[in-house]
Amino acid sequence: MSRTFKDKLTSNDFLITAEVSPPKGTDLNEVLNDAELLRDWADALNVTDNQKAVMRMSPLAVSKALVDAGHEVVMQLTCRDRNRLALQSDLLGAYAMGIRNICVMTGDHTTKGDHPRTKPVYDLDSVQLLAIIKKMQEGYDLAGNMIDNPPDFVVGAVTNTDSTKTAQMMKLRKKTKMGLDFIQTQAVYDTGQFEAFMESIGDIEVPIIAGVIPLKSANMARFMNQNIPGINVPAGIIDRIEKAEKPVEEGMSICAEAIGELSKLCRGIHIMPIGKHDNTANILKMAGIRKNNQ
Repeated sequence: MSRTFKDKLTSNDFLITAEVSPPKGTDLNEVLNDAELLRDWADALNVTDNQKAVMRMSPLAVSKALVDAGHEVVMQLTCRDRNRLALQSDLLGAYAMGIRNICVMTGDHTTKGDHPRTKPVYDLDSVQLLAIIKKMQEGYDLAGNMIDNPPDFVVGAVTNTDSTKTAQMMKLRKKTKMGLDFIQTQAVYDTGQFEAFMESIGDIEVPIIAGVIPLKSANMARFMNQNIPGINVPAGIIDRIEKAEKPVEEGMSICAEAIGELSKLCRGIHIMPIGKHDNTANILKMAGIRKNNQ
């Protein structure tokens, strides 16, 4: 019997998780094909929830399709689009459909997405949602009513990695008090800053899975520095990729090098490609990562 993501979290394995995006339409073939590129490489696939506030298919539907195809899934759940009733309903529905891993987040504001006039919900934030999940696993909903056959999720959350941001670090500690099983981070390019972050949370006994995004161009790096909070691509990396004859291949090399460094600092990496996972297996090979079945 193959080990679950829960089993691997409590082992000494170096973990690989990877992000897949639901389609903006009704055809699941593309996301299922993308997931196949990760079979035996990734320990779990994160299914995004209207990432960057862009409307896509429900992560619940995509997660169910991936579970049926034999993948281990982490379903992301944001507070932006649902009130407390809908959040609890989706959690119960996910568990009934065989989804055992959840990663919660507050969610990007709707003004950043493709429906900027949408009214965001934000009935709860991620810390409050984690508290609800904890209560549901104890057999009660938020109103104190009993739940039949309560869910038993593996629960994760996300964080930035700048240890100088006091408010963010306080929020992370609040999240860990809710009984987290894992933490996934924003993309890491400055491994020195990440090492300082890891030292600052050395007392937190929760597996940290560091995010990585393979760069495709110097302009992409500059865009992320200017527009994505928590990401810091050092000038040396931007200069290196700008001078490269083949920027995409150089970006793959930079990502593989980062994975090698991060493997000494935390429990795993979370790969978030801009687009599909066509290059992911090659990046992992370059970093010296072997398939799970080898």
